[in-house]
Amino acid sequence: MKDMTTGYAFPDLTHLFAPRSMAVIGASEKEHSIGNHAMKNIMEFSDFKGKLYPVNPKQDNVMGLTCFPDVASLPEPVDVILVVIPAKFVREAVEQAGEMGVKFAVILTSGFSEADDWGRAEEAKLVEISQRTGIRIYGPNCPGLVNFNMPLGMSFSPAYRNDIAPGSIALATQGGGLGRNMVQHKDRGVGFTNWASTGNECDLQVADFIHHMAGDPEVKVIGCLIEGFKDGPRFAAACLRAAEMGKPVVGLKVGRSEYGAKAAASHTASITGSAEVNATVFRDLGVIEVDDLDELVDVAQLLARKLPTGDEKIAIFASSGGAASLCADNVGTGGLELATFTPETTQRLADGLPDYAAIGNPVDTTSISISHPDAYRDALLATATDANVGLVLAPLPMDYGNYSVINGESLIAVQAQTDVPIVPIWMSERQGDGYHTLAEGGLTPMRSLRNMRKALRRWIDYGSWLASRDASWRPAVIDAGAGAVDTLTRTLTEIEGKRELAAAGIPAAAPELATTAREAEEIAARMGGPLAMKIVSGQITHKSDAGGVKLNVDVDNSGVIHSEIIANVKSKHPDATLDGVLIEPMAPHGGVEAFVGVARDPVFGHVMTFGLGGIYVEMFQDVTRTMLPVTKAKALQMVNQLKSAKLLTGYRGQPPRDLDALAGLVVKVSDYVAAQSDRVEELDINPVWVGAEGEGVMALDAVIVVKA
Repeated sequence: MKDMTTGYAFPDLTHLFAPRSMAVIGASEKEHSIGNHAMKNIMEFSDFKGKLYPVNPKQDNVMGLTCFPDVASLPEPVDVILVVIPAKFVREAVEQAGEMGVKFAVILTSGFSEADDWGRAEEAKLVEISQRTGIRIYGPNCPGLVNFNMPLGMSFSPAYRNDIAPGSIALATQGGGLGRNMVQHKDRGVGFTNWASTGNECDLQVADFIHHMAGDPEVKVIGCLIEGFKDGPRFAAACLRAAEMGKPVVGLKVGRSEYGAKAAASHTASITGSAEVNATVFRDLGVIEVDDLDELVDVAQLLARKLPTGDEKIAIFASSGGAASLCADNVGTGGLELATFTPETTQRLADGLPDYAAIGNPVDTTSISISHPDAYRDALLATATDANVGLVLAPLPMDYGNYSVINGESLIAVQAQTDVPIVPIWMSERQGDGYHTLAEGGLTPMRSLRNMRKALRRWIDYGSWLASRDASWRPAVIDAGAGAVDTLTRTLTEIEGKRELAAAGIPAAAPELATTAREAEEIAARMGGPLAMKIVSGQITHKSDAGGVKLNVDVDNSGVIHSEIIANVKSKHPDATLDGVLIEPMAPHGGVEAFVGVARDPVFGHVMTFGLGGIYVEMFQDVTRTMLPVTKAKALQMVNQLKSAKLLTGYRGQPPRDLDALAGLVVKVSDYVAAQSDRVEELDINPVWVGAEGEGVMALDAVIVVKA
């Protein structure tokens, strides 16, 4: 099935999530066996109304159903086979299913590519069967697939029956235990539509499930846990589809540190990738990257309640002055903004609360939450319906027995009267009846002010992304593919590189090559001074370290400097082939130096890095990244994302720089690489001279690495 948004082919998973008929391969009457748990989860704890066929050559019937000896004996090709037999028997069962027209195989069995060479070989044979017969494979080595809203548990887990909590958040994870951890947030009121934990991903991948969930009308938000990427372009296409369908994706990437990457590599055959590139891809695609499981659930739950605009102002409503102040601190340190109440709201609060209550923002109702619960509820309603308030925080510092229940009921009742989210923060370690009242009422209590701060920051930032999103932008990797980084490469000489840049419309100095001191003098006389002179050699990338760069050279000294450069480089690199010395005019004084780099990531293709030169990149790592292509608006956004952006926009008497020309250069670099995506491996323009407004920009040095 080709997706009209991305042009990418994705499978139709409708009858995987809602099968009309199923067979359990390895079904059993034996208590506590895997096959018995799988059957019980379908027959006793699900609401599956289709046909169910147990398959086991050693039993005549299972749980009152006629048992078949093998897949080939089934009376019809079912939608799904659920495979819970030992690994050595799996291939034959899947092949029989594929040949008779079964659509999907959910393989819970372990012992494949995650185990040993035999397992890897068997998994490869499963892939061949899928490609030959058309059966799509989920797994192997996975905990199963769960549709909570049906409900249907294609799983052997005895925990499934306790995890059922229908809702609007879908989960696609590459980890079974961590996925179930998130599912069990049902105990604080979070509901899920379905959960796919993809195992070894020999065929179906997380991307396929994100794409399906994006089109599911019951899904409002998609949460994903990623250990590595099998297919970067496919993941990008799926996330683009989710954005088009208005379904936020909240992502947690495992393996962001060296330790985590090694652990993830031992758990999955996917490519973990660099943390910087993965974060760039998430941000460009609108995937909200989080740091932990509870944060993923917090953010997803907020998004499921309401999509933000990015301009929300916050109200704090409490009955504890300390909790209100601490909550306000977290709002401030999170870069969030408190709302200013309208005069009407202030008057309503003054009329309903005692004189000693705080009626500004934060609101502190004091003890009336105990003595006058109606007044507490009315004040909350006034706060939540204020025209300037986009979200209400309700910090609850302690469990107060039945009074916490009453206050929780007030929060629930007021929430029913407004679409402004009311977010309780349960700060106590004692989870009493008040906590459970909030959870059961759909107001998921956050577990700390710190968690609230991070989740709310992500929520509002997503609103800003929505507001600034260019719906026409499409990652180049979807069309071009990522491509493996080529080990056989050639570095263009600086003259070759600058000629290519100039041909692409990128402002670059026009250098000439002098092979002798005499030629250097002739070129210098023609150009005039001052001059920059640099060694040209395919074997030398860092010219300065080899003594191969001289700046501000007078015309009269050009021949002497040529000889000096050649001597310096020969002493450092006696075996290098020296093509000569590049000569070009020096850039004007007074500019700011920037750099633009592009490198091919093996998962997500070319990624651009932009920043200022010198210590700003070397010491402070002040850079910003993006996937290609780069539009002019995106280029200007990259400039403004730098911590050192003021050096370009004007700071302490320094003139603003020619940002229009700089953005134009960045766009042309993107276009150049995109046009030669199958050839260019790496590009580094450093420095880029940036003049004052109207003075333009110029690429002063360029390193371009191409496939050999």
